[in-house]
Amino acid sequence: MSAENIRLQEDKDFTKHWKKWGPYLTERQWGTVREDYSPDGSAWENVTHDEARSKAYRWGEEGIGGISDHKQKFCLAWAFWNGKDPFLKERLFGLTGNQGNHGEDVKEVYYYLDSTPTHSYMKMLYKYPQAEFPYQQLLQENNKRSKLDPEYELLDTGIFDEDKYFDIFIEYAKQDIEDIIAVATIHNRGPEEAKIWVMPTLWFRKTWFTGNEPFMPKLTKTGDNTIKAYNPKSGNYSITFDGNPDLKFCDNETNRERIYNIGNEKKYLKDAINDFVVNGDSSHLNPANKGTKAAAIYEITIPAGESRQVKLRLQHQEEDNPLEICDTCLDQRKKEADEFYGNLQERVTDKDLLNIQRQAYAGMMWSKQFYYYDVERWLEGDPGRYVPPVIRKKGRNSNWKHLQNYDIISMPDKWEYPWYAAWDLAFHCIPIARIDPEFAKDQLLLLLNEWYMHPNGQIPAYEWNFSDVNPPVHAYAVQRVYQIDKKANNGVGDQEFLERALHKLMINFTWWVNQKDSDGKNIFEGGFLGLDNISVFDRSHAQKYHGKLEQADATSWMAMFSLNLLRISLDLCEFNTVYQFTATKFLEHFLYIAGAMSNISEEHISLWDDEDNFFYDVFHLPGKEPRKMKVRSIVGLIPLFAVEPIREDLFDKLPEFKKRLDFFLREKPKLAALVSSWIQPGHDRRRLFSLLRGHRMKSVLQKMLDSDEFLSDYGIRSLSKYHEKNPYSMKIGGETLSVKYTPGESDTVMFGGNSNWRGPIWFPINFLLIESLKKFDFYYGGDFSIEYPTGSGKYMTMDIIAKELSLRCMKIFMKDENGNRPVYGASNKKYQEDPHFKDYILFYEYFHGDSGAGLGASHQTGWTGLVAEMIHKYYKIREDQHHDSTTLFRS
Repeated sequence: MSAENIRLQEDKDFTKHWKKWGPYLTERQWGTVREDYSPDGSAWENVTHDEARSKAYRWGEEGIGGISDHKQKFCLAWAFWNGKDPFLKERLFGLTGNQGNHGEDVKEVYYYLDSTPTHSYMKMLYKYPQAEFPYQQLLQENNKRSKLDPEYELLDTGIFDEDKYFDIFIEYAKQDIEDIIAVATIHNRGPEEAKIWVMPTLWFRKTWFTGNEPFMPKLTKTGDNTIKAYNPKSGNYSITFDGNPDLKFCDNETNRERIYNIGNEKKYLKDAINDFVVNGDSSHLNPANKGTKAAAIYEITIPAGESRQVKLRLQHQEEDNPLEICDTCLDQRKKEADEFYGNLQERVTDKDLLNIQRQAYAGMMWSKQFYYYDVERWLEGDPGRYVPPVIRKKGRNSNWKHLQNYDIISMPDKWEYPWYAAWDLAFHCIPIARIDPEFAKDQLLLLLNEWYMHPNGQIPAYEWNFSDVNPPVHAYAVQRVYQIDKKANNGVGDQEFLERALHKLMINFTWWVNQKDSDGKNIFEGGFLGLDNISVFDRSHAQKYHGKLEQADATSWMAMFSLNLLRISLDLCEFNTVYQFTATKFLEHFLYIAGAMSNISEEHISLWDDEDNFFYDVFHLPGKEPRKMKVRSIVGLIPLFAVEPIREDLFDKLPEFKKRLDFFLREKPKLAALVSSWIQPGHDRRRLFSLLRGHRMKSVLQKMLDSDEFLSDYGIRSLSKYHEKNPYSMKIGGETLSVKYTPGESDTVMFGGNSNWRGPIWFPINFLLIESLKKFDFYYGGDFSIEYPTGSGKYMTMDIIAKELSLRCMKIFMKDENGNRPVYGASNKKYQEDPHFKDYILFYEYFHGDSGAGLGASHQTGWTGLVAEMIHKYYKIREDQHHDSTTLFRS
């Protein structure tokens, strides 16, 4: 067992809290809903980037490469200054959702390079220009651009062209659970000597004004290079810095005069260190060398091509020469990280993929965040402070007063999406389960807790609107994480985890049935479902056109949800056969949904179109015939997700479940005929539950695997390329609405500035399609082949097609025959060729449907981190089939 595995076991057993400290600061607290106390809910404008250095936050803290304890009482992050910027670089800069031509967009260059699950070792890279950071240029140029133009990025300004920048590698190593080494290694990549100010910064989150913690924590200078941090609840920390930095102190208090033009209540303010370094203004520094915020200021001159280091150590106990162990500890933890990932990646033989997979895991580990949001307290305000306008009590999230979030949560992206999203988190947990199954399980259970889940059974979506509806993938993630954990634990499943999850998931399932099946006919109206612009109109507001939308995808998601709960129930029968009765419940739900999809409300209207051999949404207008909305999108592929192969011998152990199966075969033959038959055993004596029988499955796959439709060189597109030459249009109330294939950034603001499902490749959808193909192969085995690609004349089994689709997705990040990575686009020479850029990976939100170039949020390792699982599973298939990896990857 590796040293990191031992730490994980100690943390699981509660013998040592190795995860107490981690990368739990967000990268953007400003512009979030939590910090918004405006009357109109204008979160982006209520606290801006420019105000952030002067504003003491209420709900969380931000920083560059920062860490904190798990309750974020005490924080450590890094600030820098190149001597030219108008203010310190204490936080990452980006455009708000209203400023960017494609929505919110971070305008920095940084990478997460490594992290173990306990954060015993961590590493990231921040690239800081030596010239003045082009804040206004980025803002003004993006403001000129329309949605038809690409985003204007930091690299586009030319600020890196002459290599006049610093590469700042930030590393952490734990000597013990609260004994942490931090090192910043600053490389001057430019041709000339350059100066940089490096400021490791310490501060306490402002908890002392809420009434819950009336005591004041305190930072005090205790030596030329030592600071003591005292908090009555956590005791003393001693922080020792190398060399002789200039230690400066102030308080984490708002500069009211600067932000609100009113008198300051406090003398020592949050932005005092900024004002001192940049302007030489020491008026708001505490001359007594104490406070709630402090920085060790290093003014460093670095010759061209050379590097310098800044080191510190945070620990409870004081000792002589505490920095002596820094290098040894850092080297040891790095070796242990290599050992941990080496065991996990032992099958992966391609060096490029080893690097990609490890950085994907690193991004997921760095994207953990302390998330604090007490909705009732937020709505009402704190005593004597932050009194919100009365109107907000009926505004955003006002029906979620029970919600109390105070946890470490996996974030989609800590700058562009620094808040949890229900279906993103479900996908995060699948690859995370490979390296830290306990964290993955805890995350899935977290959103099912009663202080998260609404009393009516809804899972909260995200802070902008907890009532929005995400696809119900939570049960799928629970089942997959359970199986991954069970296999890693020598075949012993975590019964308690699965039972806890099932009981809450059944409540959530009931919410869906009660809230999203308005007619009680097993056809669902999920609305938005996170699929943004996939339709001709915003699907959450079909009533705008006085109609009702019956969704092929919402209904298929529910069929998948039913099968997921069926599978979980059967898994629990290993421990208690009483769960066969819940299995029969979800079997019936699945079958009734399948029946409803073929005969909506007994109107002889099907979501399946026999002419196109594809699934479509159906739109109902009063007094008119229901109309199929013939948009060839992932809406019509999602029925593939509702598939589950089950071994035949399981039925013999569950007589009541088998009895109910036999009843349906005998008494409900029409329903039984709609789905893949379970009468005929398939490969390895499996039976198949699926929405799609042979003909429909083949027809859907024929379109999905057609390069003129959904199949891209880099995965499955979200909209068929057929609509490039054949846009779909429909008239509603005199208005003509249309959809066309858009492979890159969105050209519509239908559902927010950053919405785009009209063509790009999305990893969660591709991952589920690949998983479904594997499940079909479990049933059909090598006896069933399908043409791949469509029209090629080549036939492959489902598992080989799944492997090939995985490879297409993986190739987005891999070097091609010219050494270029499609993710960075053909014209981006710096990212493609520069030795200080080319092997660092950005995991974007989605990818261009034709070129594979990365688009949207640039650090969304959350669900794009699924590439790590694709690599893992790809090599498992490769090993099982005894293929040569070189042939596979370069063919």
